[in-house]
Amino acid sequence: MNAAQLMVQCLEAEEVQYIFGVPGEENEDFLFALQDSSITFVPVRHEQGGAFIADVWGRITGRAGVCLATLGPGATNLITGVADANLDKSPLVAITGQGGIDRLHHESHQVIDVVDMMQSVTKWSGSVSSPEVIPEMVRKAFKVAQTEKPGATHIELPEDIAGQELSTPMMPLSKTNVRRSSPDSTSIRHAIELIQKSKRPIIVAGNGAIRTRASQALTQFSKAYNIPVACTFMGKGAVSDREPHCLGAVGLGFKDFVIEAFEMSDLIISIGYDIAEYNPENWNPSNDKTIIHLDFDPAEVYTHYVPELEVVADIADSIRSIHDGMGDHPTWESWYEDIQNRIHESIASYSLPEDSTIFNAPAVINVVREILSDDGLLISDVGSHKMWIARNYRTYQPNGCLISNGLASMGISLPGGIAAKLIDENRHVVCVMGDGGAMMNIQELETASRLGVGYIIIILNDNNYGLIEWKQNMNEGKSFGTRLTNPNFVKLAESFGINGYMPDSIADLRSILHKALDANELAVIEIPISTEVNNELIDSLKSYYSRQK
Repeated sequence: MNAAQLMVQCLEAEEVQYIFGVPGEENEDFLFALQDSSITFVPVRHEQGGAFIADVWGRITGRAGVCLATLGPGATNLITGVADANLDKSPLVAITGQGGIDRLHHESHQVIDVVDMMQSVTKWSGSVSSPEVIPEMVRKAFKVAQTEKPGATHIELPEDIAGQELSTPMMPLSKTNVRRSSPDSTSIRHAIELIQKSKRPIIVAGNGAIRTRASQALTQFSKAYNIPVACTFMGKGAVSDREPHCLGAVGLGFKDFVIEAFEMSDLIISIGYDIAEYNPENWNPSNDKTIIHLDFDPAEVYTHYVPELEVVADIADSIRSIHDGMGDHPTWESWYEDIQNRIHESIASYSLPEDSTIFNAPAVINVVREILSDDGLLISDVGSHKMWIARNYRTYQPNGCLISNGLASMGISLPGGIAAKLIDENRHVVCVMGDGGAMMNIQELETASRLGVGYIIIILNDNNYGLIEWKQNMNEGKSFGTRLTNPNFVKLAESFGINGYMPDSIADLRSILHKALDANELAVIEIPISTEVNNELIDSLKSYYSRQK
């Protein structure tokens, strides 16, 4: 047995099902070791696409997705997806090849310091120096990647080490269960005191509220005392939008209705919230709010996020302990109802008539929400449509809507759909992207087709980097450098053997979605969109708030 075969055995022990990547000369031994293993190697068309598939795999399952690249340009192509997983707190293990250690001390073909490069975008990065360290390094990579807060790790396997025969037989290390810490009783009592004396408490639920499976405890607690919940983009679904105390998502770069609830509140209970998701200055601009921080890690040091109390422990356990301690405390009045009604009315107002031949992002999103089942999955790419999905797409369960909002990488949605369908082939999955994000990883259409996964890819085409234009117009009243041209996405899909559609009305879009979802087919739907609605939203909010003064 050689070192590469030992590494594959260790990956099997970690219950790895798939590795997504691009083959290269320097990972040849590793690839041939995979050939005879229980792990399926999925060649992708770009390393970034493979990293994004692994990223979304980790985010949905909680188990590390695995991606592979060779040295040099293969590794640099991988880095954006690895960084995205790290900031989005998705468990991921990246494996890269490297030249032989006998040539790493001098300038050499395609050789760069990949371990050092990966240090800044992972929780841990290391290089295999001998076959004997492989069991420890693989176990460490997965343990670190999957331990709260999860993220990315990296292992480099030099080509000469990969081919070395073992001098003595070795086995993978066994996995150990890490028990999450229980909350401190003094902290729980303090939290209860702060909550009970507050007049208008509000909860901001972040990515951690989903990731730690705390959704049930959070829903029961907030519902029992009628405490409103606003989710971050990445926390959508932590509390179902069907719940009467849910205020939808917070996170837009301008004042929207949900921010009023934060302005009116006197206590903010932050649950599983990462500052990378959304700048707290937007909901605590005067730094005068009392904050309770519930998370696995202590709060980041930040001027606008200075908690009165930090409960650092298992999130679900912390919520349950507070709930039990509050007992029969009376519920708060629904002081937020007017805000909630305006949120719901605003979302509904963006539906277009069935015979409308003009489309915009929020209208398309409303149609998707009407048709997609409660347990279906929408994966958003990054662009102006992301803002509308976050604001308007009502989400009814954890991981019912995935948005990258840590690194917020364009190009994640299309490959992310591959991961979602490999995890559950029967789940309905719709990926929504702009033309800019689509063209970042459009090559993975071939991967999706080759794998036979059936999901819907909606491309909202405005021939523009629309989010940047929107923000430029907000900041400067003009835009520059955002205009694009695009291929015919329908014909492009058909060239890959994929069904392509371009609806001519809202009713036609509805029919296409029903047909594609019922058939569980891989389909691309190109929708030319009007973007006037973006600036209209800003203008209407400004007008509303000017009237309130």
